[in-house]
Amino acid sequence: MNKDVIITCAVTGAGDSTGKSPHVPVTPQQIAQASLDAHAAGAAIVHIHVRDPKTGAATRDPALYREVVARIREKNRDLIINLTGGMGGEMLFGPPERPLDFQPSTDFVGPEERMTHILELAPEIGSLDCGSLNFDEALYGTTPNFLRKMMAGYNQRGVRAEIEVFELGHIELANQLIAEGLIETPALFQLCLGIKYGAPATADAMLAMRNALPPGSLWSAFGVGRDQMPMVAAAVVMGGNVRVGLEDNLYLERGMLATNAQLVERARQIIELIGARVVDSRAARTKLGLRSP
Repeated sequence: MNKDVIITCAVTGAGDSTGKSPHVPVTPQQIAQASLDAHAAGAAIVHIHVRDPKTGAATRDPALYREVVARIREKNRDLIINLTGGMGGEMLFGPPERPLDFQPSTDFVGPEERMTHILELAPEIGSLDCGSLNFDEALYGTTPNFLRKMMAGYNQRGVRAEIEVFELGHIELANQLIAEGLIETPALFQLCLGIKYGAPATADAMLAMRNALPPGSLWSAFGVGRDQMPMVAAAVVMGGNVRVGLEDNLYLERGMLATNAQLVERARQIIELIGARVVDSRAARTKLGLRSP
């Protein structure tokens, strides 16, 4: 069991969720404020995507990341910032007879464009989706060479990679990058559970993925939707840290829409009820070996 737990809050994500809850932050000001509120509730880390302020759709615009980070840092130097490196890998194919007639919402770019904002802003952490996966009818695609290029960029800027893994094969790919000296050890993993066609949000799946990690790895886990809080408890009992937030789940309980801060508070209650404690950003920074901002 992990007695000193780090909470990450994924405050907005890239999914089509803005029309489902008024609490999903959209503008840079809203995303920054949601991050600060999550920190006040107990989150040591915030995982950040940005959205087009006019449409609410996910975007890779570096100017929006720049504004979010500036707004957070203006008020808070302790909060650990984790910027997504996962945008720009989504392909939606055309009909079976013309699969390469990609749908207009396809957003697929190379590794340099996926990490433009990370190289510019040098957050403490940048996420790295370590493999390809079907997301319902969309394909999230990356390759070992894409990941090698991104890790070279992260390492040059002193950004700690959070290796997001959605199934066991992704851990095998991460092991290859570790063997090549591209990912520092102990590696930092995020076990992503409950994504359609990925590993399910069950204790058995979490245990299998935890047992496949390189010895000594630092790890966190999350479940989506109604499995978010059960996976909080499972992760702590199995020795990990936790992630909650509106990227992964919109509800505090059945029929009650949540804010990010409320989800962090609920996770904190669970962690404390099972006999662990939530650590602050300074302790998390030490535990994860992160530099100061």
